[in-house]
Amino acid sequence: MSAATLPAPRTEAAPDPLPAIEFDHACLCYGSTTVLDDVHGTVLPGQAVALVGPNGAGKSTLIKSTLGLVRVASGAVSVYGQRPADARSRIAYVPQADTLDPEFPVTAGQVVLMGRYRAVGWLRRPGRKDRQIAADALELVGLADRAADRFGTLSGGQRQRVLLARAIAQQADVLLLDEPFNGVDAVSRDALLGALREVLAGGAAVLVSTHDLTIASALCEQVCLLNGRQFAFGPLEQTLTANNLRCCYGSHVLEVDGSAIVAGA
Repeated sequence: MSAATLPAPRTEAAPDPLPAIEFDHACLCYGSTTVLDDVHGTVLPGQAVALVGPNGAGKSTLIKSTLGLVRVASGAVSVYGQRPADARSRIAYVPQADTLDPEFPVTAGQVVLMGRYRAVGWLRRPGRKDRQIAADALELVGLADRAADRFGTLSGGQRQRVLLARAIAQQADVLLLDEPFNGVDAVSRDALLGALREVLAGGAAVLVSTHDLTIASALCEQVCLLNGRQFAFGPLEQTLTANNLRCCYGSHVLEVDGSAIVAGA
């Protein structure tokens, strides 16, 4: 596999690196309606942070704010010290529901190659280097042998892996993923986790929303616990406590053998 797939690790000796993403007491709104209030915390290069909370908690809204798509009524959201809209070239995004029609006659390899269009421009053809980067990204998610298969014939989990490969092919500094593990099988889940760990090792920052506390624990160093406002933001062991989860989820939290379990999650 070519090392070109992943962002180059950051080697500068900086004792206090610039945050990849910073939420500075951000209040997020749609129109005049506040959706999420007082989010504060940072995501560092090479770090994964899980957004955890019930449906409608504001997880997708927070991800969209990092793309500059949601109004910040007060406070601030920044990406490497810039406004999100000015830093989009450094961001790759895997939405919860992709707009790519499964019936569209395009192969898995061609979908991943779309991740190179921002780098090469829509009016130029991808070159050999771009094709190699796309091939490496598809290999990273374990689907190199399905490159010629039509995207729509793949299983839901395989399609999700292709979409992650497309994001990886962008070689972005920040990956935003909205519920990437929803409805995927165990093989695809493990492939997604493995690929994301490689991305993190390459120095990229990852912000991922998930309902699954096991996934959050397996991938992320930190958790942002949300439900209309921030309940906690910090290391797993300090954030995913029974008390914090009960405050966030209410009566849907059970405690079994000292571990907190979200009923129905």
